[in-house]
Amino acid sequence: MTVSLYQVSIPQFQKTLVNLKAILKKGEDYAAAKKIDPSVMLNSRLYPDMFALTRQVQIAADVAKGACARLSGQEIPKFEDKEASFADLYARIDKTLAYLATFQPAQIDGQEEREIVFTAGGVERRFTGQAYLLHWAAPNLFFHVMTTYAILRENGVDVGKMDYLGSF
Repeated sequence: MTVSLYQVSIPQFQKTLVNLKAILKKGEDYAAAKKIDPSVMLNSRLYPDMFALTRQVQIAADVAKGACARLSGQEIPKFEDKEASFADLYARIDKTLAYLATFQPAQIDGQEEREIVFTAGGVERRFTGQAYLLHWAAPNLFFHVMTTYAILRENGVDVGKMDYLGSF
């Protein structure tokens, strides 16, 4: 049995972003209950040289939309990085989910050998479609969502493994 690139990407990315939104909601609720200025949470980071929570969410959304665009041969939609509130982050996730919902399996499946070339960290990266999805895009999405989770947890938000994994 083969697994399609579509099944490995779109549904998984959608589920992960929905879970991210739920985790952020817990963070927002925690900040409100503890009377913490939301900007404190949004600007928190695990270590000084790491991105803050807001940037982690922006990158997660960018990875998901970028992966699907690259795999299908489309131009990656540009989202401004201007989110300054939890509501802004929810809107970015919703915009990303709406974009992902536009894809059909035929646009992604069969792209295993498509050459994917892009620059990241000042280095040109070259992958086949399958290697890009499995070894670059999906791990990056999970990294940034997990880092968001860890930032919230470090700040006292009661999130657990099942918040990250979501319902089945």
